[in-house]
Amino acid sequence: MAQPAAVSPLATPFPPLTPLGGVRLASGAAGIRYKGRTDLVLLEFAAGTTVAGVFTRNKCPGAPIDWCRAALAGGTARGLVVNAGNANVFTGRAGRETTEATAAAAAALLGCGPADIFLASTGVIGEVLPHQRITAALPALNASLTPDGWEAAARGIMTTDTFPKGARRLTSIAGVPVTIQGFAKGSGMIAPDMATMLCFVATDAALPAPVLQTLLAAAVDRSFNCTTVDSDTSTSDTVLLFATGAAGNTVPDTAGDPALAGFATALDELLLELALLVVRDGEGAGKLVQIDVSGATSDASARRVALAVANSPLVKTAIAGEDANWGRIVMAVGKSGEPADRDTLSVGVGGTWMARNGTVVPGYDEAPVVAHMRGRELQIDIDLGLGDGRGRAWTCDLTHGYIDINGSYRS
Repeated sequence: MAQPAAVSPLATPFPPLTPLGGVRLASGAAGIRYKGRTDLVLLEFAAGTTVAGVFTRNKCPGAPIDWCRAALAGGTARGLVVNAGNANVFTGRAGRETTEATAAAAAALLGCGPADIFLASTGVIGEVLPHQRITAALPALNASLTPDGWEAAARGIMTTDTFPKGARRLTSIAGVPVTIQGFAKGSGMIAPDMATMLCFVATDAALPAPVLQTLLAAAVDRSFNCTTVDSDTSTSDTVLLFATGAAGNTVPDTAGDPALAGFATALDELLLELALLVVRDGEGAGKLVQIDVSGATSDASARRVALAVANSPLVKTAIAGEDANWGRIVMAVGKSGEPADRDTLSVGVGGTWMARNGTVVPGYDEAPVVAHMRGRELQIDIDLGLGDGRGRAWTCDLTHGYIDINGSYRS
């Protein structure tokens, strides 16, 4: 087995996630793939908990994705089971049987129907996931459920991640204090097309499932769908949001209710924080990069340009090498397929404009750009000069570490 990678230089400490009304968690070692570490997580939710979810658009999704999509129609949840080490993808009938057996076993322990159990798996694709190891481990996890198990759960779902990722926000609904908190995993196979990893968030707010779904979909689009590590969209991408109702707030009828404005903002902030933690842990990453595009023909066009730059291997390797090669940024803009004009294009790095209106800035001094590129967090600005559209994307550099990690992923 390959040795674990060193902790990312962009890592941040896991925040203090305190008990949340209506949620208990447990983690354990089922021996699915890893030795000597936790790889199975169980969450229990209070009766009446509502749920929303957003999933990968990859056309070869894992069996847990199919299970969750079907379960989501019910709008309620009592449990979540997540395993690391095996993605249960491209496993055919055996994969479906694993989801059915896992959900049935968890439902029996939590006293609910299988349709109230949500499932997620992450790890190697194309290997049968032995559900017997999961179902054998679940009783011990059920017996050890605790309101304080958030960081342990975040660690239990890691694969090539080098640090656990969590976030928390305090807000209110109609004057009633509510909390939102959760954790995520992701490091490679990260590209915008839903969520690009696994993310599980809970709130003690009382919210109907349709309202929850609208808020989650909008927040994911503004966060995870603006991040990329390697342009590869996972077969297992999942974001689930659970609302236990323990806060006792007045229940809003629509996502547009003014009383939800603060909650929506807090959810946006929390998901963006988790999304950026995933980019910070990009496989082999040493730099976090924010790309802002202005002057596009539309906001959607601007975001596509930003993502084209963020996904460019030549741009990402130049960043890794701290090479102020703005020509690569121009190339990526031009290949995006979006409206662009070389004679109105402007490019800047770290607040220094290198090119304006299609040509190098007179007297351009590369020194401040080089100094900026030596840092851990970089800023790229692009002005297309065509309209009012704006967009933003986040990425990381592409280093030898990415090849090392993925070249030995199954060994």
